[in-house]
Amino acid sequence: MSLFAELTNSVNAVRPGRTRMRNFDMPLVVASTTLVLLGLLMVYSASIALADGPRYASYGRYYFVIRHGIFLAIGLLAASVVLAIPLRAWQRLAMPMFMVALVLLVAVLIPGIGREVNGAHRWISLGPVNFQPSELMKLAALLYAADYTVRKQEHMHNFARGFLPMACAMAAVGMLLLLEPDLGAFMVIVAISVGILFLGGINGKLFSSLVGVLVGTFMMLIWLSPWRRARLFAYLDPWNPDNAYGSAYQLSHSLIALGRGEWFGVGLGASVEKLHYLPEAHTDFIVAVIGEELGFVGVMLIVMLFFVVVQRGFEIGRQAVAMERTFSGLAAQGVSLWFGVQGFINMGVCLGLLPTKGLTLPLVSYGGSGIVMNLCALAILARVDMENRTLMRGGRV
Repeated sequence: MSLFAELTNSVNAVRPGRTRMRNFDMPLVVASTTLVLLGLLMVYSASIALADGPRYASYGRYYFVIRHGIFLAIGLLAASVVLAIPLRAWQRLAMPMFMVALVLLVAVLIPGIGREVNGAHRWISLGPVNFQPSELMKLAALLYAADYTVRKQEHMHNFARGFLPMACAMAAVGMLLLLEPDLGAFMVIVAISVGILFLGGINGKLFSSLVGVLVGTFMMLIWLSPWRRARLFAYLDPWNPDNAYGSAYQLSHSLIALGRGEWFGVGLGASVEKLHYLPEAHTDFIVAVIGEELGFVGVMLIVMLFFVVVQRGFEIGRQAVAMERTFSGLAAQGVSLWFGVQGFINMGVCLGLLPTKGLTLPLVSYGGSGIVMNLCALAILARVDMENRTLMRGGRV
């Protein structure tokens, strides 16, 4: 064989290995797809019995799962649009998007525009669906914090120019969310924003001071609000008869559901607690139904899937920062913070580790605005990964 032929064979042998890099992150896609499909299944299981009660008697057995499927379809359509937009465009849109979300948070408090449910003004009615501006604000705050950190990089150690403007922006968001009231959404938004500032290199003393102020503020809000204080004390002693039939009613039935599930669950569809004992079983407390029907194994599967999504998000962000794409990296890590913090709070509430909060489990719980925004956030994370891979191949974005 000639030398030329040997060199040709050698090149052909190496070339396939160089082009085997996928266009997407396989663990991220598998984990997120599994969460979405498992969520659709469990929403169906947790909501099918609701039509037997007087509140949802006119809805039909498949009302919630059909709506959830429709919202998933809308979310996937919106995610495909988000995926097609480069990160440099999202950076330009960060400030306008944040201002639009802020205006919507004001609009939801205006009588005639905002819709009240159980004393809370969190929704804007759009015909057959209700839009929740706080879900949009989570995504808007994520992009705004990433853009702010990039723009103020040289001032991140300065209180007046680096810290104060962001603190004022978060204070405005917090004030509007607390007027709804929606303390849970405020906690998630603050965690995303503060986490991005920390990853972006904010001064350690400023960061510690910020965390101290936030913890003190949250404790004061809880202490000054009788119903929040009642929830806290109920969480500390859920089996007290006064609490079990009052503020800790949901928590006590969530723990009963998890206890019934033991290791492998009572079987898919065989939950007893979803039969009008556990309120909001298809939204805030869907983990309790998973634990009852699929057991400890099912709950650990959910935990592991979220771990994969969060870990891959941080890794994609790290790769972007290593390629000097700071905004993209912080945006990707912000998505991981969002899913990680909100998932931890939701599962912690269902397991009795945290006081009861009205937060859904991302990608899994029934919801309209929430599931759409979750899929859009995943699309931004996938876009960062796609641009990383394009650059690693020598392309341009």
